[in-house]
Amino acid sequence: MSDNEEYYIQYGDGQPEKVRRRFRDRSKEVLSKQAVMIAKRAEEHESFLSKVTHLLGVLSFGGFCFLLGARPQDVPLVYCLFYVIFVPLRWIYYKFKKWHYYLLDFCYYANTIFLVFLLFYPRNEKLFLVCFSFAEGPLAWALIVWRCSLVFSSVDKIVSVLIHLLPGLVFFTIRWWNPTALEALKTERNTWSYAEDKSYLWTWLVLVPLVVYSLWQILYYLIVNVLRRQRFSRDPEVMTSYRELSKKAKKADNLWWRLSGLLGDQNRLLMFIFSSSRVYCGNHGTDCSDFPVV
Repeated sequence: MSDNEEYYIQYGDGQPEKVRRRFRDRSKEVLSKQAVMIAKRAEEHESFLSKVTHLLGVLSFGGFCFLLGARPQDVPLVYCLFYVIFVPLRWIYYKFKKWHYYLLDFCYYANTIFLVFLLFYPRNEKLFLVCFSFAEGPLAWALIVWRCSLVFSSVDKIVSVLIHLLPGLVFFTIRWWNPTALEALKTERNTWSYAEDKSYLWTWLVLVPLVVYSLWQILYYLIVNVLRRQRFSRDPEVMTSYRELSKKAKKADNLWWRLSGLLGDQNRLLMFIFSSSRVYCGNHGTDCSDFPVV
């Protein structure tokens, strides 16, 4: 006998309104209990996945640290595999969350240049200097500026850290720890660290990267503020780095928000670009010291 039949036998047919009300209350109670049980099971399942992710993250990080010390020449290969696997997966995940315009940020632009260098032009000295400048400058500093945290239970946070951290390790190992690659890249300068004067290094570590960075800024502005402007106006849930920083700054009413409004609300994006460019130029001060002249 079903629960409904037992219920009608218990309360009879004499008071249909009262019976329906009690039946409705009973149904709500049953559904509420079921919802609580489902929530508990989901929480237990999420907790288990979090533990598994944390374990795999710790083991992977430990394995990478061992590889970095034992076979530094293989670090570029690990980086390439990481990029071609996790960046497309991140785009799919971010597309679902309406965060996919984050992939227009400079870090992905620079990482794409790194991948092109490692796969197609590994012996191009000038391109190496440009990549070294980006990896050891803006991307390394972005770990601090964006407050990236290595949370082993979060795949998304791990990927965010590695996007900024791995390039610096890759080009540091190529520059200092990989004699095989350095030997293959010998030119009339003997090694990359040799230069008759600093003008060569300043050109390819500072000036050319600044031009490449400016090209990205122009493309970013055209896409975000011209080509996709109506898309952003229709859907406020679509996120970009500028939108995220603006929301946080407006809520905190901090100095950045007040400075970005000096030219009016309609020009806040231009002020954001100007501020980002100043930070970028400030980060380049250490590039030549990281790549000294012998």
